[in-house]
Amino acid sequence: MRTWLAIWVVTAFVAPPVAAKPPGPGILCDMYPDAPACESSIPDCAYCHSTPPALNPFGTSLSERMLPGETRPLSDAQYSESLPGALAATEGLDADGDGYTNFEELIGGSFPGDLNSLPSGLDCSAVPSEWSPAYQVCEYDYTYAFKKVHLDVCGQSPSRSEVGAFAASEDRERALHDALDACVQTEFWRGRDGIIWNLANRKIRPIASVKAGEDPGGIPLADYLDDYSLFVYTQIDDHDARDLLTAQYFVRRTDGEPTTYEAYEATYFDELVDRGGDVAQLTDPWTRAGMLTTRWNLFLFTMFTAVPRTTAAQAYRAYLGYEISKMEGLYPVENEPMDWDSKGVQQEVCAGCHSTLDPLSYPFSRYEGIGGGDRGILEGYIPGRYSQTRLQAFTKSDGQDVVNTPEAGVLLGQPVANLVEWGQVAANSEPFARATVLDYWKLLMGGPPRPDESAEFDMLWRAFMGEHSYGVESMLHHLITTEAYGVP
Repeated sequence: MRTWLAIWVVTAFVAPPVAAKPPGPGILCDMYPDAPACESSIPDCAYCHSTPPALNPFGTSLSERMLPGETRPLSDAQYSESLPGALAATEGLDADGDGYTNFEELIGGSFPGDLNSLPSGLDCSAVPSEWSPAYQVCEYDYTYAFKKVHLDVCGQSPSRSEVGAFAASEDRERALHDALDACVQTEFWRGRDGIIWNLANRKIRPIASVKAGEDPGGIPLADYLDDYSLFVYTQIDDHDARDLLTAQYFVRRTDGEPTTYEAYEATYFDELVDRGGDVAQLTDPWTRAGMLTTRWNLFLFTMFTAVPRTTAAQAYRAYLGYEISKMEGLYPVENEPMDWDSKGVQQEVCAGCHSTLDPLSYPFSRYEGIGGGDRGILEGYIPGRYSQTRLQAFTKSDGQDVVNTPEAGVLLGQPVANLVEWGQVAANSEPFARATVLDYWKLLMGGPPRPDESAEFDMLWRAFMGEHSYGVESMLHHLITTEAYGVP
């Protein structure tokens, strides 16, 4: 575990400055305002990068034409001055070798540096009238969508008779939604180890060796099954998905046909009495913030640290879609980082990320992990629990200033007083809605939105916040009617 954490820290905070520049997306859209990626959002990093800071073929061809011979990285002024000329000079080239010029790909909504991304815009008037393909490739195809819903959500193809009945239906749109309603009730979708269950893997990060409860590992610390149950509950039956980060209740799961999920409220003392100390959730109700304060999350990510940067970074990544190690979601806070725990984060190579990360982390600092500091693991404190005086135990290991670490922090540029408020601000934010809908888009579409799909995607996550009231199933009914889903 220490090795894993060390690798993560080095990757996240000692990486060299990336080549991407803030002016880049704006300059691209100034040059090509009709590009689909510029219609409702800003161009994705994938236009020029594979995994930032690495450049893809298109990014490389631009870089070679931007002030060659100048020391890298270029300043923002140099970058802004040289990028338009580089874009113009490479318009007629085919950077990824797929047969389409860079210009055709930019205007056609595909990535000019990705061989597997091709421009859209099939001219349906050019399709021969005698051509009769299995699907309607120039318009929404209800039969295609019907089959796709069964595969994606039910986990199996519809029978020949079901397809025939659907094709003969007088209201195929209603029949399509009825099919989705049936599929989201299946064990394949909502049961243990089902689709939604596995959607939570990267957020929970289960490790069998430290699992407690059922099928315990060699060092049982906490039971991540509680986290899976809470996650699935918030995603089904149009429950409010924001409860992922705001719930002050837990969820009881009963496996079977069907698997059932029931929300319940309990004090930490009730939990100890009813479930035992090996798996009990140990936070008081008023200090709970959904998945952020589960025993598993605090034990796994906070562990022995005073200022839990790893815990905050994981939450930022899992629920808001921002990977700080890739320079995403940076909202620098004035006069930060302060380096309360003497970790050297004020060094120039670190400060850029930590001016955002440290204020994100402060509200997590009053929640116990496994222990740490100047205490032994059995010295009169309760792991996984809120403690206002927690940092007093870290003065020998982290310096005297660690006790001055504030509990208040800043999230997405907004001050938050504590972790409960952190969860509320996050859950009501646009990044949360976007990240939640993106999970399902990638699940059903096989990848993130293409540039020509960005308008539909943006409409979808905004509707998730509005007319769908953060109900995932309501949002899915919207998703399956999009052109991106229903046009083969």
